[in-house]
Amino acid sequence: MTNCKARLEKVREYIELNLDEQINLDTLSKVAHLSKHHFHRLFSAEYGITVASYVRLLRLKKAAYQIAYRDDLSITTIALDCNYESSEAFSRAFRKVFEQSPSAFRTEPNWAAWQSHFDGIFKLRNEAFLKYSDFSVEYAELPTLDVAVFEHRDSPVNLQYSVGKFIEWRKANKIPPNRFRTFNLIYDDPEEVLDTSFRFDLCCQIDKSTDISDPNISLKTLQGGRCAKIRFVGSDDVIGWAVRYLYTKWLPQSGEKLRDVPVLFERVTLFPDVTEHEMVTDVYLPIV
Repeated sequence: MTNCKARLEKVREYIELNLDEQINLDTLSKVAHLSKHHFHRLFSAEYGITVASYVRLLRLKKAAYQIAYRDDLSITTIALDCNYESSEAFSRAFRKVFEQSPSAFRTEPNWAAWQSHFDGIFKLRNEAFLKYSDFSVEYAELPTLDVAVFEHRDSPVNLQYSVGKFIEWRKANKIPPNRFRTFNLIYDDPEEVLDTSFRFDLCCQIDKSTDISDPNISLKTLQGGRCAKIRFVGSDDVIGWAVRYLYTKWLPQSGEKLRDVPVLFERVTLFPDVTEHEMVTDVYLPIV
């Protein structure tokens, strides 16, 4: 990585960690140790997006998740949290990008249209992540757990609809993530299986009193046992690198054999409660 590219990556990481703060050209050019007259042009040339658009999209992404999944937060609170001066300014920016008002998005989010705005950032993040060639892998023993499951059997583009329904069910049944562990079972690669055959289970730990009479919820048992584990810190946009590392690099060198159980994610911290850059996910590969 060239020195200039390294400086720009430092800026990009600074932006991701400071979305809730005031971010301006003077600050970012100082982080990059570049003249502000050149910095914004270099950023656009390197990443194919202006720095202002990058900041705006990341803030609106967080806002969209808060609007859809955190109904205890008012639109005004979300607007101020995302550094907009007023809910009116925020609503104009949100509608301009997503062609829905924040209140309409809260009622009926158009996730498919929403997703299209972040393809560039997904690509950018993955290209930047190429610099990471290694992960720390440890052995872990998972306990066997009964979990409530919402089975997503649809295109990965529509996953957020299932996430919203599962969150609603958890709220209605008082199963908050800070008290009950949250898991995902990953049957298919979302970059390979793009149609309605894509399979992804949204799961959470339950107790004996949990009502699972909802027809969209099933009861499954997560089979415990030995696993290879990576603690991954960062956005889901790039978590696939950890999964690929376990399969293509760690497994052939380890001499271990796979169990007939899918890859498992445990969500230790969740977006948008923390920034995407600070998300913690334990990635488990079940082994004999």
